[in-house]
Amino acid sequence: MKAIKENKVYTIDETLKATYKAQGYDIVDEKGNVVEYGVGKSISYEDYQSLQDKVKKLEDENKKLKEENKKLREENKETKKGTN
Repeated sequence: MKAIKENKVYTIDETLKATYKAQGYDIVDEKGNVVEYGVGKSISYEDYQSLQDKVKKLEDENKKLKEENKKLREENKETKKGTN
């Protein structure tokens, strides 16, 4: 596994993982997938707010689609009853 921070990359083993993580290094597996993020990571308030806005929009859309799905299922049941 590797410890990555800015332009520094170190090959480490399991015993050093906690040490590097505490120093803010991301721990990455052999395939390049982040296993654990380093301590002290933060994002800007603008990025956070942008994500919050997207979440709200997606939750509203999800609710609307679930309601539409429920109505269509009920219509489908009624249509099937009428054809029998």
